Amino acid sequence: QVQLVESGGGLVQAGGSLRLSCAASGRTFSSYVMGWFRQAPGKQRELVASITWTGGNTVYPNSVKGRFTISRDNAKNTVYLQMNSLKPEDTAVYYCAARPQTQGAYDYWGQGTQVTVSS
Repeated sequence: QVQLVESGGGLVQAGGSLRLSCAASGRTFSSYVMGWFRQAPGKQRELVASITWTGGNTVYPNSVKGRFTISRDNAKNTVYLQMNSLKPEDTAVYYCAARPQTQGAYDYWGQGTQVTVSS
């Protein structure tokens, strides 16, 4: 059974940093793209970072580019999201997700972790 388990969320002041982790288990993710999404109350879920599992290619939207960094540790089957210079508008539930490189839709999702940035 595939599982994605996020951790590392919490409350931080504006300008602070947090690192989220996503531990993957249940299958080999060597051909999968891993992504971090977020959803704030009343807003649509948005992709904030993605990384190919073996190639290390990354994608970020302009809203987080230069502040967020996605990385992975293949030996630990874990993906990280380093978030710096956090802003109140970064407050959301953050989800880890996985999809095969050959398709656009994400198949597997974690349960989410809350990130709250106070002003």
